[in-house]
Amino acid sequence: MGDFNLALVIVAIIVCIIVFIFNVYLLVNYQHPDDKNQAYFPKFVVVFGLSIAAISILMLPADVANRQACRHAIYNGACNLTLPMKDLWIAVYIIDAVLVFFIIPFAMFYYEGDQDKSVGKRVKNALLWVITTAIVCALVLGILYGVVGKVDFTVRHLSSTTANFPSSFQLSNSQPCFANGARQCSAFLANASSEKTWTMRATFPEYVVALATIVGSVLFAIFGGVGIASLPLGLIFSFIRRPKAVITRSQYIKEATELGKKARELKKAADTLHQEERSGAKGRKWRKNVKSVEKELLQLEEDVKLLEEMYPQGEKAETAWALTVLGYLAKFVLGILGLIVSIAWIAHIIIYLLVDPPVSAFLNEVFIKLDDVWGLLGTAAFAFFCFYLLLAVVAGAMMLGLRLVFITIHPMKWGGTLMNSFLFNVGLILLCSISVIQFCATAFGYYAQATAAQEIFGHTLQSLRGIKYLYKYNVFQIAFVVLAGLTFVFYAAFGWRRKKPTGRFQLSS
Repeated sequence: MGDFNLALVIVAIIVCIIVFIFNVYLLVNYQHPDDKNQAYFPKFVVVFGLSIAAISILMLPADVANRQACRHAIYNGACNLTLPMKDLWIAVYIIDAVLVFFIIPFAMFYYEGDQDKSVGKRVKNALLWVITTAIVCALVLGILYGVVGKVDFTVRHLSSTTANFPSSFQLSNSQPCFANGARQCSAFLANASSEKTWTMRATFPEYVVALATIVGSVLFAIFGGVGIASLPLGLIFSFIRRPKAVITRSQYIKEATELGKKARELKKAADTLHQEERSGAKGRKWRKNVKSVEKELLQLEEDVKLLEEMYPQGEKAETAWALTVLGYLAKFVLGILGLIVSIAWIAHIIIYLLVDPPVSAFLNEVFIKLDDVWGLLGTAAFAFFCFYLLLAVVAGAMMLGLRLVFITIHPMKWGGTLMNSFLFNVGLILLCSISVIQFCATAFGYYAQATAAQEIFGHTLQSLRGIKYLYKYNVFQIAFVVLAGLTFVFYAAFGWRRKKPTGRFQLSS
């Protein structure tokens, strides 16, 4: 068993290094040219935050592997020699909460500060916002922890008589205990009124994780429910709406001229908003106009990209068109695979979480059978399904951001992502990663049983006073499934249609 633990530690270290290198690669290739060789602190926060999010997702499979280290041990203290997963969970999620509520907001306020101001003034303004947030959060956490920071466990007293050691055991589900009569434990015969509530105070770190999970669960239910449908269907309908043929040169000139005119109008609107910002006129109307211009700019960029796809230029124009066609085919294939995963997720939630008692363990049994085929195959599939939920959250935030005015857009574009967009998406991923872990620990409770994650997110969280009813009645799971169903209906009704001009900065038809 010691060799197993050593191997697990080595694998964990290697995975952390790979995650860090991959996140640096994402930052380098996604960053905007204007951010090169500057904004080093936001970049550090981005890489560190993405690493924490990825590691937190991978910790659940590691928790399962850590549990298996002492599964076949022949002495009681064997599990004390494994990795301290509960302490690691608490540490990771405290870091997660500090990043989400303090470090990332500070980095965003500093990055988005007026560039004409000195560095000291930008740091001062960012600190004022963060300190104010810290005071409010500390007061709220302290009051809530002091008033309702307790867990209520419902228990029954179990008892059984003793008997001489038999030559053969005849125990079953209907007769689980030794007795002279019905051979059933007293808990089976007791009335419901005999239940008692065992109350104890939760530790403060666990309570912080619980409240952060509630905030993340609200966002996860909304963005994840929309995204689990829009992620695959967006890829599929992107293939359906793809350009079928190359346009003529005269058509290209006409469209390019129109786009240039709209780009000048957009720049004029942006300059006007910048002047209003410097004059201090940053009211509700100003913020609404800023978000409207951001959406128009994003649509204009998509129109330019579409025009470039429909009229490839240069010596390798034919190659570029062939790659465009292959790209849309890849989107279609990935969309079909994603649709299968999304349907599997929704089906699993319904038959395992919403139906009581569960109809089937479904994906739990799939992971267990995959582990029987090869030790890490089920673990890898388990991690993939958890990561897919995080991708769904980002996809859902993007879809709603394009359609709802009150949601800020922060698109991730290859070679064109500003640090504020990076920081926003990292904060969203970190906040929702806590809920994704809790959701996976519940949805795959049979596969991840007896783990430290299930102890924190399964027992303590679902017994917290005032919070437990949200999980008792499956509020987040129901909201997730309902929003996923509505999004499927939306795409079935409107997803196949081509985008039509809806604003001043749209591609002309």
